[in-house]
Amino acid sequence: MKNKKKGILQLLLVVVIIGALTGICIFGVGQWNRGRAAQIDLGLDLAGGVSVTYEATGDKITAEKMELTKDKLRQRVQNFSLESDVYIEGDNRINVDIPGATDAKKVLDELGRPASVEFRDPDGNVLLDGSMVSKAEAVTNTNSSTGAAEYLVLLNFNSKGTKVFAEATEKFLNQKISIYYDGELVSAPTVQAVITNGEASISGQASFDEANQLATYINIGALPLELKEIRSNVVGAKLGLEALDKSLLAGAIGFILVLIFMISLYRIPGVAASIALVLYVLLMLLALNGLNITLTLPGVAGIVLSIGMAVDANVIIFTRIKEEIAKGKTVRSSIKIGFEKALSAIVDGNVTTLLAAAVLYFIGSGTVKGFATTLAIGIILSMFTALVVTKFVLNALFALGLDNEKLYGAAKEYKVRNYVGNFKKFAAGSLVVILIGFAIMGYNKVSGNDILNFGLDFKGGTSTSVVMKEECTDELKVKVSNAVENLLGETPVVSEVSGENTYVIKTNNLTSDKRAELETMFTEQFGVAQDSITSETISATVSNEMKTDAVKAVLIATVCMLLYIWIRFKDIRFGSSAVIALLHDVLIVLTVYAVVRIAVGNTFIACMLTIVGYSINATIVIFDRIRENLRGGNLNTEELAEVVNRSISQTFTRSINTSLTTLIMVVVLYIFGVDALREFALPLIVGIVCGAYSSICITGGMWYVLKARVAKKNNKR
Repeated sequence: MKNKKKGILQLLLVVVIIGALTGICIFGVGQWNRGRAAQIDLGLDLAGGVSVTYEATGDKITAEKMELTKDKLRQRVQNFSLESDVYIEGDNRINVDIPGATDAKKVLDELGRPASVEFRDPDGNVLLDGSMVSKAEAVTNTNSSTGAAEYLVLLNFNSKGTKVFAEATEKFLNQKISIYYDGELVSAPTVQAVITNGEASISGQASFDEANQLATYINIGALPLELKEIRSNVVGAKLGLEALDKSLLAGAIGFILVLIFMISLYRIPGVAASIALVLYVLLMLLALNGLNITLTLPGVAGIVLSIGMAVDANVIIFTRIKEEIAKGKTVRSSIKIGFEKALSAIVDGNVTTLLAAAVLYFIGSGTVKGFATTLAIGIILSMFTALVVTKFVLNALFALGLDNEKLYGAAKEYKVRNYVGNFKKFAAGSLVVILIGFAIMGYNKVSGNDILNFGLDFKGGTSTSVVMKEECTDELKVKVSNAVENLLGETPVVSEVSGENTYVIKTNNLTSDKRAELETMFTEQFGVAQDSITSETISATVSNEMKTDAVKAVLIATVCMLLYIWIRFKDIRFGSSAVIALLHDVLIVLTVYAVVRIAVGNTFIACMLTIVGYSINATIVIFDRIRENLRGGNLNTEELAEVVNRSISQTFTRSINTSLTTLIMVVVLYIFGVDALREFALPLIVGIVCGAYSSICITGGMWYVLKARVAKKNNKR
């Protein structure tokens, strides 16, 4: 009875916590409704708007000038949206994100201009511009004669501006020098003295606010550095909302299917895991809001994927519990031992995936960072909910009297299969597939195409996505292509997005004027809504960096994982065989990219590292069991083979079940997601299947081959 009351109290506590977190996610807390899910910051691909990356040019680029340029850009973008974000990337780049902006041409035209402030002589000729002003400040002064307040704007010119302004004040003494901002007259002070020291004041403002406004005009028009646009992205609000809705739908459907799968397969433990997963989702929403993380489309994919991966730890635990029950242990004892034995595999597997997320975060940029952030948070939260919440709920359910062994299940008799004996066949089959992939890449190259279907991120150019009002047909496609060619004077690459009445038009880099003309053409000739047009421009500089980063990220992540596994398992052969399996998975997925011609874009790096992290997670579970089954001492080759075969057979069900739960989430993402998510989900599906295959059929056999050499040497002595 005492245990039953304890179980009821524990479950009530969990229900209260879930209820409270749900309330916070719906309504928020405090004056600013902090924690409310509806207030999570959305990236441009979900909210719509304009994003642009500038690169500072010239020789004298300093951190101080970069900060000053960033601050002045921030003042400019506030004219478009108070929710805008301006931040420095690297040593010489500035990113500007403006959610909800609709006039893309105006935004892109205004932001990067080196100076929008002009000082003109009485005839309207430009004497100097805002780039020659280093600072403008509004001050209040007291007139010494009248005692009345005067509102002034103090100016400081740079060396070039000092010289030019001195000549101008000498030439136009007692005449007006007018100040124009964006072509509009904002002030016309009279020159009362020749100014040679680079310091001047403008009087005549009616109030401090008026003086401050003039100072602001002058300041934001004086960018210290010349900026070159190297990347821009324009997303219509309608398309962003559609992407968000479809992503949420995919996540909800996948989540429900995973809960059904877990409960039907693991019974009472599955119920405990489902409750923990609900808490996991709520904590993820609160983390996104509380940490002010901007949620992007790849970020949504990271959350959906991490839900599937969150089940992994629970499956490892429940498999162990079933095994202990099959050995004749009591349910209470089996729960305790199951959690203890699963701990090392869970920690090692998740740490390796965290390494992949960390590499993504530090090497990637923009949306890739968003994916890495949500994936990392998801991994940390999944460990907490599996090791703490699931255990707490499971013990509470047991205390309620749900202690019958049938409610927990017992591991069935497993058949030990000869994985080691068939290793050469498995390896040969994989080699054939990989060689086919290389052959197709070679064929693509000979045919005049790229070896892979490199997208905008890897080739540079402008990509415009247009949702048509009518059904996409071959006739319409030709009509669109001809219209674009007539407008731009170049032959575009027009491709259709299956099932979405959408065309993607790829061209060389377009200026903001040309992008605006292209939008106008579609709205006037084809009746397309302006908010249904998305465009993205990437320079060759950025695309080359993307290629380098992709290779660098995979290499760094692989080395980090090799070192971690080597240290944890105290045997470099574990790490070496794992890395060989990772290389196998990467090459198989590349084959799919080559055959299906999936676009290789900015999510390619995230996709590859996710596959690497997921594959190593499954491999570690098998390695953990091999380590446990080794009896110590110098085993001969037959004994080593038996250990490997038994270990893989013992973990086979777990490997399949975790792959299935993750596949459920990714397949749903592919079916219900927008096109950008499908390009991410399809190779992930292949990677998950391939990762399960390599973990079961490749890694154990490879470890045996490397280990058997040592065993043979020992036997000869």
